[in-house]
Amino acid sequence: MKMSEIKKMETAELLEKVQDLKTKLANLEVSHAVTPLQNPMEIRKTRRTIARLLTELNQRGN
Repeated sequence: MKMSEIKKMETAELLEKVQDLKTKLANLEVSHAVTPLQNPMEIRKTRRTIARLLTELNQRGN
């Protein structure tokens, strides 16, 4: 997800998306611990997307 897409989202949408992605990340990490994932880069991609969302939320808070 690009920053331009994130900036267009409402604050409530951002919070909801962060929660969804955190759940997805936890599931990916557990799955990867049990059986190697087909695409382990998905974990990194999800973490970075969460960081982008949180960055935008912090900037809006100022």
